[in-house]
Amino acid sequence: MNATTPAIEVAGVSKTYKARGGTTTALNDLSFAVRPQEFVSVLGPSGCGKTTVLKIIAGLVAPTTGTVRIDGKPVAGPLNEIGIVFQTPALMRWRTALENVMLPIEILRLDKSTYEPQAISLLKLVGLSGFEGKYPNELSGGMQQRVSIARALVHDPSILLLDEPFSALDAMTRNQLNVELLRIWSERKKSSLLITHSIPESVFLSDRVVVLSGRPARVLEIVEINLPRPRLPEMRISPAFIDLVDRLGRLIGLEYA
Repeated sequence: MNATTPAIEVAGVSKTYKARGGTTTALNDLSFAVRPQEFVSVLGPSGCGKTTVLKIIAGLVAPTTGTVRIDGKPVAGPLNEIGIVFQTPALMRWRTALENVMLPIEILRLDKSTYEPQAISLLKLVGLSGFEGKYPNELSGGMQQRVSIARALVHDPSILLLDEPFSALDAMTRNQLNVELLRIWSERKKSSLLITHSIPESVFLSDRVVVLSGRPARVLEIVEINLPRPRLPEMRISPAFIDLVDRLGRLIGLEYA
């Protein structure tokens, strides 16, 4: 990957769905990019089309118009270079944590003996060392989502897509996993795109935030998050953090005023 080539490039992407009695436009001419090893959030209200953006980037849904490029190459379908963490962990209940993490290795028909040490290492990285043999019903919601993060990383993708992965968790667990996610990102340096409707979460995690309007979603502004790294929990009460949260809140608020 060329350091000057965006890891993810979304160029003029629109998405229209056929509906009874006509069509519905979900996305309207979206353009933004994610640089190599950058962490970018796509922020917008529920139902604005954020998940559709992620599905198009992942190659799971085709845009109506516009193009998406991964490392300079047009996306025409699902890519091995991408790992995805969904809103719910979606673990197979009959498989242990380690077996769930290894699932992409089986699907991609990669050598299990080569990748199993990587899977064990990732479970340790997400704080689940010793839980390799546990089944999903023996794990909390936060622990299950940690397994899904390890699963998304096990085949060593260059890009990590996260679709509101902590939205179903309580605030305390969510904040804790935000810190854990940054620790993992700082160690693995994956180009990362997070879908979220949480303004504080987007500020805490990101280098930049792409702010979307309501449906049909368009880019309102791309905001630089000029906060130092590493990001520590106490940063959430700093004046600079609060100012950025307020700025994003006002930007979205003006859209609905």
